[in-house]
Amino acid sequence: MPDFDVVVIGAGAAGLSVTAISAGLGLKVALVERGRMGGDCLNSGCVPSKALLAAAHAAAEARGAARFGLRLPPPEVDWRGVRAHVQGAIARIAPNDSAARFRGMGVEVVEASAHFLAPDAIEAGGRRLGFRRCVIAAGSTAIVPELPGLDGVPWLTNETIFDLEEPPGHLVILGGGPIGLEMAQAHARLGCRVTLLDTAPRIAAREDEELVEGLRPSLRADGIEIREGARVLRLEPPGDGTGGVVAVLEDGTRVAGTHLLLAVGRAPRLSGLDLPAGNVAASPRGIATGRDLRSKSNRRVWAVGDIADPEGLGPRAFTHVASQHAGIVARSMLFRVPGTRLDYAALPRVTYTDPELAQVGLTEAEARDAGHKEISVLRWPLSENDRAIAEGRPDGLVKLVVGSKGRLLGAGILAPRAGEMAGLYGLMIGRGLPMSALAGMVLPYPTLSEAGKRAASDHYTPRLLSPTTKRLIGWLKRLP
Repeated sequence: MPDFDVVVIGAGAAGLSVTAISAGLGLKVALVERGRMGGDCLNSGCVPSKALLAAAHAAAEARGAARFGLRLPPPEVDWRGVRAHVQGAIARIAPNDSAARFRGMGVEVVEASAHFLAPDAIEAGGRRLGFRRCVIAAGSTAIVPELPGLDGVPWLTNETIFDLEEPPGHLVILGGGPIGLEMAQAHARLGCRVTLLDTAPRIAAREDEELVEGLRPSLRADGIEIREGARVLRLEPPGDGTGGVVAVLEDGTRVAGTHLLLAVGRAPRLSGLDLPAGNVAASPRGIATGRDLRSKSNRRVWAVGDIADPEGLGPRAFTHVASQHAGIVARSMLFRVPGTRLDYAALPRVTYTDPELAQVGLTEAEARDAGHKEISVLRWPLSENDRAIAEGRPDGLVKLVVGSKGRLLGAGILAPRAGEMAGLYGLMIGRGLPMSALAGMVLPYPTLSEAGKRAASDHYTPRLLSPTTKRLIGWLKRLP
């Protein structure tokens, strides 16, 4: 007789969601976590990074108040106060993810590492926990690249940068993805010198090139030195005993900084789980699953969150994907709904810089690479949006990629609070709504969301101004 109906390994966003659903349905559940409850999202990811960015954006707004006719002194950054704000945000959210809350649901919380003993059992805290079903939600961790000299210099990741008691004098960041860009702008706006080194030909390499071209000047305006296509050959200590790091680039350039942040990607936390003992197949990208998130090799096991590698889709390191995965597992594992399949067609992603860069569905390049030949691209610049003009923020763009059948394939947004606008396009793609649904919406005026509606309206402009339409209007005007 198994000890538990469900054992969940990992108390991050995905694991907590599955645990709450399972316990709410009356199942006997064990939750195993070796670190802090809430995982990366609460402690070293989404929450602290957005709290730090909020402080940074407030400083930038104070510096830019002159555009509204307001004269303010330059903001004085109190790093201790900024840290208190960040830690306060974590502390306020933490009770929702706490062990006490889940024990109150009837969950047995085991604060220990876990590893498989057999296909139907794990060991945690010196105990054997047998299960009917197991959900692996161990998450991911920052990749530490194999760079010569890295072991001889101090370095940070997203898991340690929020612990700094003093602001970096010169922060050198390796990696131009979302984490690198967000931390670059946050620290630059809080008064730190920042140099960002990216081996890729351009920052945010996965995002729409046209939108990235609009983001780059904003980052440079904050004082961030961006070096794209910059390959680091080795790292060295500065040699003067002051601490810090020197990055030696392929072209011979030496970039000296006080702190080094590694933001080159993430890897699944597979080590220590002893997956072979559980007959759980995995790749370097994560636990191999089907589209229902069930293990390809052990039908008692599911994987959710960053550690899952669904067949044909691959891993996605987003907290909102963790919530999506929890819903899939609830249907496939708990309710046994046949045909349950994960779909990322309407998946949003956001880089929370200022302006924010949001993407839902396919970029223009991805649509063409996927074989969509007859696509139309609709654009509406924020320079033609009344709200953006009124707020003195006219730089940005809404870009819609429409398929041959008039359905939205993807939407890219470069705008303040672009993430708040992304849900509308996710709904359109997820429900297969026609462009007429967006073009015909009545939106409050003035809002940035109107930019998307205006872009959608352009889809129908050629038809409205066609010779056939004009002849029809000519006939209709004769009616009484």
